[in-house]
This record gives sequence, structure tokens and C-alpha cells, in this order.
Amino acid sequence: MNLFKRQKGMKRRGAGQIALADFSDICALGYQSLDKNPDIIAGCKCIAELISSMTIYLMNNTDHGDERIVNELSRKIDIYPSKWMTRKTWIEGIVMNMLLYGSGNAIVLPHTSGGIIEDLEPIPASQVNFMPNLTGGGYTVWINGKAYDPDQLLHFVFNPDPQYLWKGQGIKVALREVARNLAQAQETKRGFLSSNWKPSIVVKVDGMIDEFSSPEGRKKLLDDYIKTTAAGEPWLIPADQFDVEAIRPLSLADLAIAEGTELDKRTVAAVIGCPPFVLGVGEYSQAEWDGFINNCIRSTVKGIEQELTRKLLVNPNWYWLFNIASLYSYDLQKTASVYSTLYTKGIVTGNEVRDKIGMQPKEGLDELIILENYIPQDRIGDQKKLKGEENGN
Repeated sequence: MNLFKRQKGMKRRGAGQIALADFSDICALGYQSLDKNPDIIAGCKCIAELISSMTIYLMNNTDHGDERIVNELSRKIDIYPSKWMTRKTWIEGIVMNMLLYGSGNAIVLPHTSGGIIEDLEPIPASQVNFMPNLTGGGYTVWINGKAYDPDQLLHFVFNPDPQYLWKGQGIKVALREVARNLAQAQETKRGFLSSNWKPSIVVKVDGMIDEFSSPEGRKKLLDDYIKTTAAGEPWLIPADQFDVEAIRPLSLADLAIAEGTELDKRTVAAVIGCPPFVLGVGEYSQAEWDGFINNCIRSTVKGIEQELTRKLLVNPNWYWLFNIASLYSYDLQKTASVYSTLYTKGIVTGNEVRDKIGMQPKEGLDELIILENYIPQDRIGDQKKLKGEENGN
């Protein structure tokens, strides 16, 4: 029912009618899982890609230090743990399940033949369920409706559950509200940028006649007085009827979305453990990057190393080790300087130095030397000055 009827014969004045925009379309409704949030995915993906890029060593603990073992077992784990994928893809899938998709749990099903590992099959998180045992403690892992004892599987855990310590809980609880805020910020930005309520010029018209109430009448007014044929051409308008104002439309900065989003991204980075600049916030810092490797990456890797060691190795002196030193942010000049010093002190060989700076080995550089006369380390006692023969004495 129209409550604003005009009396007969009465002209319509230029009263402005304000239409309020409906912001219901920019509200993020419903549940959004963490694996649909781009910032959370980026942080977890960074950790997974870094861990998957490290070489996996099979080490032997001896009385004079730990030595690397190169055999078919080390080759199996480091190069082709699964017949369907490379080690990088295999490890990346495990870590992504640990952090995100598996809610803190990643399951790998070993396939053996005669005691020899044939394949290490990673199981999708959607096919795995955990059931605590009612008696005796422990738990059972169900894969597609089939029960497995934990000793039959590799179970990688991230962020242990406070109720069941053998089970991970991932990052979903800590980031639930932050993810909702980030989703709302994206919806607000999308809705704002697609809105039609962003005029740059307002023309106030006073005492208009009835034809101005229709779209055709308003278009005719613009064509008669305001529309020009050339850029920069002045408008000719009646001074007593028109008032033109330039306005600044509301921007995203006015909504403080950038500040709120940056704060949420820093929270995501803090919970996941990655530096904020990984998510596009702040500036790169070498010290912060090395701290990230030394804390977040190292602690995550240790869990994987220990599970592989206790489930896949029989020899008590053997263990698996990720080459975490390869992830630190090294400066080439600093690396060359450090290893050159070690070379002249007889700690590393020349070919080890060349390997660290990306050069091919050369024949004759596999001996340890000492700075004094650059002689082999086992002949250091043959120097002339140690025998009183220096300067002809």
C-alpha cells in the first residue's frame, strides 16, 4: 500500500530519496572448513613443501660418531617410498594430513614381502577412523571398515589430543574463529567491490517537474545539461536549479579490513608456526626464517623421524635423519668463507668445500690439509721448523 500519495495537481519537488544498500550478501554464513581458507592452506603448504624437500638419511650410531648408510633401504625411503609417487609427494601428503586434512593424524600402510618393504601407502584422511580400546588401553585404526593394530601402521601425529595422547588434533580448534574472520573479510571485500553504491559525483536538483521521476526523464536532463561531446568540455547548467558536488566514495580502508585481516593473518602464522611474511604480512627476515626452521620445522620432522625409526628399523643403532641443515638461509659468500676456513684447518676436504658452493669435485682434493704448508694432515710432523731445520739451522 502506497502511504505517500501526491495530492492532485501538486508538483513533485526535488526531495532526495535515500536507498539503503542491503549488506546481507556480504555476510559469510555457514561453516567453512580450514582446508578451504587460502591463508591457512598457504601456511601449512609452506611447512609441507620444506619438509618434503629434505633428503632423508639412514644413519648408523657408532663409537666414533654417526655415519650415513647408503643401501637399498635408504634408497627406498629417500627416493621411492611408494610406487605411485616420489618421496617429495609422499612426505608432503603426510605433512598436510598431519597439519590440516587429517586433523593432526597421518596414516601410512606398509606392504611387505618376506620382511622386505615393497610399498608405503599413504591413506587419505577421509578413509581413516580411530577407536580407543575399552580395555587395556591403546586404540584401533579403521581403514575403509578394516581394523588395524597401530603396530601394523605408521601413525604420524601433530598436536596430541589432551584426552587421547596417541591421537593428534591438528590446528582446527585454535584457528576456527580466525578462519571465520578471514572468510568474512573476503566476503565483505567481494560484496563491496561489486556494489553499485559508489558514485563519484552527486547532482542536487531543486524544484523538478514530474518527468524527473522516471528514468527517461533523468536521462534527458543529463543529456541536455551535463553530457558533453569532448573530454574537458565545461557544463552549462542553470545556477538556480543545480548544485554539483564531487564526493569521495567509501573505500576498503574506511572499513579497516586491511588492519583486521593483517592481524588475523599474523594469528594464523603464530598458530601454525610459520613467519608472517609467508602469508604476505611484513618483511622478510633471515633470522626469523632460520628460527622457523629451527623450531617449527625441526619439531615436526622429529616426530616423523622417530615414527619411521621405531616402525621400519630392526637394528638398534640405525635411525632416520632429515637433512634439516639444507633449509637454513645461507649466504653463498658466508658459506664459502666458513668452509674455506674449515678446509685450511684440516676439518673438511677441498671437495667438500666445492660441494657446499655447488661445484663439481676435482681429483686430488680429497685429503685433509693444514694451513702451514698445505701438506696432508698425516705428515704435519714432517715440517722443517719443527725439526730445527728452518733458516739453515
